[in-house]
Amino acid sequence: MIDSHAQPAVAPMYRLQFEPAQDAWVLLYPEGMVKLNTPAAEILRRCDGRRSVEAIVDDLERAFACDGLSADVHAFLCQARERGWVHPGAPS
Repeated sequence: MIDSHAQPAVAPMYRLQFEPAQDAWVLLYPEGMVKLNTPAAEILRRCDGRRSVEAIVDDLERAFACDGLSADVHAFLCQARERGWVHPGAPS
């Protein structure tokens, strides 16, 4: 589990960018590319190493006018960390 106060960031070997040819956000890395679905892209776009997980959840809930995203965001960030896409960062 990633602490709610941790400040996750995209891992250094990855670059998050919008790829017009794919019409999607992708994570580029030396061996290839991961095409992201919309929820994954929205979460990773907020992983800047300055915002806490709690702040990311709050921002997503405001942006999409919904509640209850915390469990899904935490689950995604845990999977992203296991895949090496993000590092959890230090708690704020």
